[in-house]
Amino acid sequence: MKSAQLGKPTSEVEVTNISKHGFWLLLAGRELFLSFEEFPWFRDVPVGKLLNVELPHPHHLYWPDLDVDLAVESIEHPERFPLVSKIRR
Repeated sequence: MKSAQLGKPTSEVEVTNISKHGFWLLLAGRELFLSFEEFPWFRDVPVGKLLNVELPHPHHLYWPDLDVDLAVESIEHPERFPLVSKIRR
């Protein structure tokens, strides 16, 4: 006999590990890696601000302390979303 699952998960998204190369997010039962090379705005932030991540929509992440929004697709396929600076030299 199997018991029914009670309630819902306490966190829909969470940071599970941080290294000098990037960090891992647990999202919908799968882990996604965000490298600091591809997502440089996370490189030098305090850990507490990095851990404060929300999932306002199923395919949208938000770090309120950093005012950073990311589409989940940009993490899954960063090559489709190249970083382009708007600063002209």
